[in-house]
Amino acid sequence: MKRIALALGLWVGLTAIMPGPMPDDKLILSDALPPKLSQFKLGITAGFPRGKYLTPYTLNTPLFSDYAEKYRAIYEPRGAAFGFREQGVVDFPLGSVLIKSFGYPADLRKPDEAVRMIETRLLIRRASGWVALPYIWDKGGKDAELVRIGRRIPVSWVDKRGETRSIDYAVPNVNQCKDCHAKNREMTPIGPTARNLALPDPMLGILGRSLNTVNPLPRWDDPTTGSGAERARAYLDVNCAHCHSREGAASNSGLYLGYDEPVGPSLGIGKRPVAAGHGGGAFSFAIAPGQPEQSIIIHRMKSLEPGVAMPESGRATVHEEGVALISSWISGLN
Repeated sequence: MKRIALALGLWVGLTAIMPGPMPDDKLILSDALPPKLSQFKLGITAGFPRGKYLTPYTLNTPLFSDYAEKYRAIYEPRGAAFGFREQGVVDFPLGSVLIKSFGYPADLRKPDEAVRMIETRLLIRRASGWVALPYIWDKGGKDAELVRIGRRIPVSWVDKRGETRSIDYAVPNVNQCKDCHAKNREMTPIGPTARNLALPDPMLGILGRSLNTVNPLPRWDDPTTGSGAERARAYLDVNCAHCHSREGAASNSGLYLGYDEPVGPSLGIGKRPVAAGHGGGAFSFAIAPGQPEQSIIIHRMKSLEPGVAMPESGRATVHEEGVALISSWISGLN
């Protein structure tokens, strides 16, 4: 977070002095699938984007993505108005582009170290609906190429304990994007909800009102923002509820993990699985109160086995800190 905060401050300061080319609104709104990221003229580089026409933002609680550093921005169409919603995702106008770049520093213990950028994903609001386009950066970091079928990229880094970790980082194919971003069978953003957005003060105007009026989602790793239960629920909301909701791809499971879901069987507490298949292992309940080691949700969070691991895509390693947070919450349930 420190590395992102430093880059975000630099970004906001530089946007005032970097005019850059005008974004290609016609291309953005068309049905074209440009083979190169630079064709959009959004000012995105293999580092922290600093285009004049981009609004940087972070999330209070972000989706876990194999410990990758993520840098986010919004392209706001000139003259367009955003629709503010107390609940759910902000209503983005046609021509909006949500930009998310993924990368790894060589050593997570060094916040000032340069980040090797792997990919940049665009989510574009077009007349036909939201379109997801994943772009992979070339070795020189000069441009990124559209890869719709996905790809595995070897990545290594040193974690905060000083241990070297290596994975095959997964760039998703467009169908996997649809699986996660589907709501009522339509593509939609996940993270930028009013209560999860963290925007720098000069940029709040894009929403037409201040986020101070919204009860923010706690930061999962910051005890000053909420209780252990509140932070655990925020983690589940962001990492699981896009599928595990009444409008999501896992609606038939009867397991709903949204932040506002009442405490009870629909949240998984004392709930027997409906559609877990062999993914449930030998366990009887999604959440066994007081027994994280007997809870299906922990079993699946700790697994990397296809058909068992949850989330189903988007990770090639276990989020140890996330498992610890959810386990602690389950341990405290009666």
